Amino acid sequence: LYLLIGACWLPVLWIQKRMRDLARGAAAAGTALPPEYHRLFRWWFALGWPAFAAILGIVMLMVVRPM
Repeated sequence: LYLLIGACWLPVLWIQKRMRDLARGAAAAGTALPPEYHRLFRWWFALGWPAFAAILGIVMLMVVRPM
């Protein structure tokens, strides 16, 4: 589960930085967010669900402690 979380969240770090740069550029230019921003957001959202589910799985395993 830890490997799944890392595999999902490492790309998310790059995606978030790129989204931040695109948002800053659009704000500075006074334009709408570019299509690339929305595409990256979809990837960010899609990678977040399996990572979040894996975190919940880890918590469940710590609480239930199956033998």
